[in-house]
Amino acid sequence: MPQIPENVHELTVGQLSARSGAAVSALHFYESKGLISSRRTSGNQRRYTRDALRRVAFVRAAQRVGIPLASIRDALARLPEERTPTHEDWARLSEAWRAELDQRISRLSRLRDHLTDCIGCGCLSLETCALSNPDDAFGEKLTGSRL
Repeated sequence: MPQIPENVHELTVGQLSARSGAAVSALHFYESKGLISSRRTSGNQRRYTRDALRRVAFVRAAQRVGIPLASIRDALARLPEERTPTHEDWARLSEAWRAELDQRISRLSRLRDHLTDCIGCGCLSLETCALSNPDDAFGEKLTGSRL
């Protein structure tokens, strides 16, 4: 990983890509979605402040666990500009996602458990199949698409 001298306060898109591991096209996409920002030089080249490295790392980590980009953007908007986010900043932001991730894990666990039950069955019954009709609240009263 290329080192950037301490006296360099702004990074080119190539330097940010090399240091963060994100493709240049991904960085442009992140910028278009408001996840990171840059300034333009007189030659219309992008320049990123050093805190963009931590922001990109945060975006990529959040994406790996399935956090939607809109939620990531909202979280990053609450961070201070022109300052590298602290451990406390990240802890506060990630805590807000804990309940959502716990719910997703629970849903995936139920899906996995029902999938094991259904393998080989092939029924995919709209009345009884836990995969086609999860958490069916009306199944005891009516079946099919009448609702």
